[in-house]
Amino acid sequence: MQFNDKKFIEEKTRKIRKLVGNGTALCATSGGVDSMVCAFLAHKALSKNLIALFIDDGLMREKESQAVAHVLRKKGIRTIVVHVAHDFFKALKGKEDPEDMRKAFRHQFYRTLGKAVRKYRTKFLIQGTIAADIKETKGKIKSQHNVLSQIGISPKKYGLSIIEPLVKLYKPDVRKVGKALGMPKSIYTRMPFPGPGLATRVVGEVTPSRVRIVRTATTIVEQELKKYKSFQAFAVLLNDRATGIRKGKRQFGNIIVVRSVESKDALTARPTRVPFRVLEKIQKRIVREIPQVNRVLYDMTPKPPATIEYI
Repeated sequence: MQFNDKKFIEEKTRKIRKLVGNGTALCATSGGVDSMVCAFLAHKALSKNLIALFIDDGLMREKESQAVAHVLRKKGIRTIVVHVAHDFFKALKGKEDPEDMRKAFRHQFYRTLGKAVRKYRTKFLIQGTIAADIKETKGKIKSQHNVLSQIGISPKKYGLSIIEPLVKLYKPDVRKVGKALGMPKSIYTRMPFPGPGLATRVVGEVTPSRVRIVRTATTIVEQELKKYKSFQAFAVLLNDRATGIRKGKRQFGNIIVVRSVESKDALTARPTRVPFRVLEKIQKRIVREIPQVNRVLYDMTPKPPATIEYI
């Protein structure tokens, strides 16, 4: 059966209004497609009774919080940005195993949301969990940060009652809903960005200095590959180092992997065929603009056997 975006919006806004009643609800927004579509949908249902919460966890891309808050406020959505980078880096300290990192992030994420729910005296949290999140978590491929009850964790542990209007949709239909809601095209067509942010692009321990490296590299990759309209394009900082030469001296430097893939639903993906001259330009910019890096690789692996993100 063909997906009917308008019918979906009518049904979900009606359900959200029924659940929330005359109260207020909080919507967690990370700037990714799913959470932004969720925020616009919830606003259509609740209007001034919705609060969009952006958690500035220190793991976002360049100027992400300002850009997201601007879009939401322009729509008339009450938006609050909470700056909690210290709390997240503390929670992630010493975590090198990917699953340990994801679970630590998830715990801190919901702790932060639980505090916000109490502070703003609301009961409901609306979040943009989609079908692929649940499939990967239940399949034990990787623990998505926004999956709780589906794996036996009660939201009440964090003082939350969760509403997940997009939970049965995959990415293509989420984008259709965004378009039908009148969202800016630049938002509903943007590249997916994981909830744990740049923590999924740092192999090994996630520290402020390592995140700064991958943030700058990601900006370069996004700028240089923008015209190729990849499903996702980003940089990854490996945990290994390599010997190189900088200013005539030996340097044991960091390694950056460039990843760009084509996909429709994130369940499968193939590498983007980027021209060599473009990859060469990316390499030159990264080693010039990030002195700690002396080696740049391009990942040619499809999904499966790889996943799109590294962590």
